[in-house]
Amino acid sequence: MSHLGTIDNPLRVAIVGSGPSGFYATEALFKSGHTVHIDMFERLPVPFGLVRSGVAPDHPKLKQPMQLYDKIGQTPNFNFLGNVTVGRDLTVEQLRKTYHAVIFTCGAETDRKLGVPGENLLGSYTATEFVGWYNGHPDYRDRDFDLSSEIVAIIGQGNVAADVCRILSKTVNELKQTDIAEHALDALARSRVREIHVIGRRGPAQAKFTNRELRELGELEDCDPIIDPAELDLNPQSIVELEDKNNPVSAKNVETFKSWGTRGAPTKSKRCHFHFFRSPTALKGAGRLEKIVLEKNRLDGDPFNQSARGTGEALEMDCGLLFRSIGYRGLPLAGLPFDDKKGVFPNRDGRIINGNDVLPGLYCSGWIKRGPSGIIGTNRADSVETVQSLLQDLANFESQAKPGAEALYPLLKARNVRVISYADWRKIDAAEIERGKAKDKPREKFTKISEMLAVL
Repeated sequence: MSHLGTIDNPLRVAIVGSGPSGFYATEALFKSGHTVHIDMFERLPVPFGLVRSGVAPDHPKLKQPMQLYDKIGQTPNFNFLGNVTVGRDLTVEQLRKTYHAVIFTCGAETDRKLGVPGENLLGSYTATEFVGWYNGHPDYRDRDFDLSSEIVAIIGQGNVAADVCRILSKTVNELKQTDIAEHALDALARSRVREIHVIGRRGPAQAKFTNRELRELGELEDCDPIIDPAELDLNPQSIVELEDKNNPVSAKNVETFKSWGTRGAPTKSKRCHFHFFRSPTALKGAGRLEKIVLEKNRLDGDPFNQSARGTGEALEMDCGLLFRSIGYRGLPLAGLPFDDKKGVFPNRDGRIINGNDVLPGLYCSGWIKRGPSGIIGTNRADSVETVQSLLQDLANFESQAKPGAEALYPLLKARNVRVISYADWRKIDAAEIERGKAKDKPREKFTKISEMLAVL
């Protein structure tokens, strides 16, 4: 028998999930010097994960990694199986029998909860739902957001909160030549939103915006940023954080907040208010959201380890629509262990573990490995680490040949699963680009799986 990873006996790897970490893991395997055949499984008919459906439409430069992913997708030893859900159409055990190794790169698919009374009132949503809706994600295509409310609250102060705020704040003119979904653009054109409140439990020095995303909120066509200068008074621990040369982002953010605090009277029709040291304790309303109850906080702890502590002082704010953007967590998958506290697959350097035991041939990368942190490019180093672990384990793998997808196509056919190939995806891609031309947009996405399949 030839050595595993040679032309005569290629290493067969299944990758579950087609977002950045999946493609970076593929890239690392193809660069490993071994002969590797990769089958990538994706529950949607279309690839690229959050780069396609999570990046805001008005940030096209952040979607440029798709050009690399497309190049990888056309590599001879790469095979895409879209419209296939692992855990429903195929089991983890079936993948283990069919491949030498399986890498799970399925991301953090759900949001963390506020855990307060009234959280499930009509009008209270996750940022993920809204982002998916305006990006044309099939899971969220039919969501209905009541944009007739003038006052909106966004809980959280990271880049996703900034995206939600910006999309609500922008004029149709600022959005119409992006790849925003048409149904979202139509709804936003009718929006009556005028006041947006971006609320954080800690202070301005701990806000998680990147500088560029924050500055953009001060450069909008018809929306003024509003901030109370009194909220920019920093405790000694926060000043220490800002003086740390390894923390330039926070220092620049605070400079931006201070510049907004001295702008003078607002002149535009919309306003985006930034609030610090506040945590929601309840959402109120008769059948639907009408008010949010906030508790004022103080910071407690050492620099870079400060947590928000409630003071007992409460205040109420009118609010007809709320989005929470306080982090994400992964979902369990039948056949794999799951760390419910962290919302990840328990692992060591990408090797999935059950207690102290490494599960042979099972790996993870991306947010399902480390939690929801970093930017798109962060996933590259993360995936390289996982692939290095896999390659170190190569000598322990079964050396006999594995059939890969060829053994799974009959199973999927018997279950009436319409498998979408990479060539199929490129047809969908070309059709979306063609649809966009008439509207002077980079593309007009198909927002329903039935529409995607109809192209083929």
